[in-house]
Amino acid sequence: MSLPCHCLQLRKATRKIGARYDAALAPAGINIAQYSLLRTVERHQPISLTDLGRSLELDRSTMGRNVRVVEKLGLVELGRGQDQREATVSLSERGSEALRAAEPLWARCQDEIAKRLGAERLGMLAELKTLL
Repeated sequence: MSLPCHCLQLRKATRKIGARYDAALAPAGINIAQYSLLRTVERHQPISLTDLGRSLELDRSTMGRNVRVVEKLGLVELGRGQDQREATVSLSERGSEALRAAEPLWARCQDEIAKRLGAERLGMLAELKTLL
């Protein structure tokens, strides 16, 4: 008898949760990955692509692709760091507006997921990153 693959189970759960957040954030015109990126930029702006990727635990090339998408949407602006070799990212006015519109939608989704999972499962979810 074969056991279910733990990785596959986690990926399926992640896709389901991500789809809930994406649906919740749709009225703001962004998805959960973009929301997370914009919030991180807001907290640290201007932030280098390298530091942004490090903060979101994404490799530099993935981070660059994700930033290009939100840049095309007019949500961020690119600049240059002090040494001119590193690109920096800052929120545009439109990005700030999108983030403000998305925050209550995100909070409602967050509450819904917390209720569905319960405190014990949420605690386990928070521990996963440190356990692996």
